[in-house]
Amino acid sequence: ISVFQSHEEDDRKVRRREKNRVAAQRSRKKQTQKADKLHEEYESLEQENTSLKREIGKLTDEMKHLSEVLKDHEKICPLLHCTMNFVTVPRPDALATCLPR
Repeated sequence: ISVFQSHEEDDRKVRRREKNRVAAQRSRKKQTQKADKLHEEYESLEQENTSLKREIGKLTDEMKHLSEVLKDHEKICPLLHCTMNFVTVPRPDALATCLPR
């Protein structure tokens, strides 16, 4: 092998190594960006999850309260205690006592 061919091969190796180094940097940068994006998405979903859990708690409390109100109302509701509750049209005066004021 001549000195010229050896020098050419060395140049090719150097260029290939440099090209590989740049490609590896680009790949690592891309992986880092992907990981950062996933972390941001994770944080966002965690916040949304916390918010939804808070909302579930509020709605559960409201449901318990409304169930209690309904249970209390059922005790005094004339429509439920009416002996004629099979009638399809309730009496207007009885209905008026059941409606919120």
